[in-house]
Amino acid sequence: MNKPQILIIEDDNAIGNLISTTLETQHYQYRRAKNGASGVLEAASCRPDVILLDLGLPDMDGVDIIKKVRTWSNTPIIVISARSEDHDKVEALDAGADDYLTKPFSVEELLARLRVSLRRVRYDSEKVDEAASIYQNGGLKIDYAAGCTYQNGNEVHLTPIEYKLLCLLAQNTGKVLTHNYILNKIWSSALPSDTPSLRVFMATLRKKIEPDPSHPRYIQTHIGVGYRMIRQPDEEDGAGSEA
Repeated sequence: MNKPQILIIEDDNAIGNLISTTLETQHYQYRRAKNGASGVLEAASCRPDVILLDLGLPDMDGVDIIKKVRTWSNTPIIVISARSEDHDKVEALDAGADDYLTKPFSVEELLARLRVSLRRVRYDSEKVDEAASIYQNGGLKIDYAAGCTYQNGNEVHLTPIEYKLLCLLAQNTGKVLTHNYILNKIWSSALPSDTPSLRVFMATLRKKIEPDPSHPRYIQTHIGVGYRMIRQPDEEDGAGSEA
């Protein structure tokens, strides 16, 4: 079985060396690029399983790299950046990034985010030939053809908006969806005044699908940014839970 291939696009030698050493200890294969142009070239030629991307590169902005890569590839992109403002995270995620890690970060958190992305890649590849009408994630099941939702075998009655929200999150499992993205997809608008309404719908959706809404397992909140559907480990997977 081939080891996952990780592409590191990072101009800071200290950070790049830290990431490389961390990947080596976990037996990942990796390639490095120190600027945007070579990073885009590597992404196109080596077809990595995950891209780790710094936004502050010397020759081009990381957001532009995300947009370029997204014209031909759905490879998960984890942004690693010193930019910690919410609007920077939202801009990167709206451009097509899957996750965002703020410097300084722990190697444990980096590896956890990487495992989440690789699990998503593996799940997507395994499910290519499976009928697209059923979504299964732990005890949560969506029958798209029938328009029904189940939790541990019991039907859950959702409003039309709640169902649309759940389907959008499910179809992007493992990926952080920004408030703007969700609002545009569900209501075809992204006014700041609509965000409180989105929070209300998410709260009512959680009450219906989460075993314990105060400690959500499925829908994860990224404060000031958006939401993510968490992939529940398969029972036979034996993998630890996602951080």
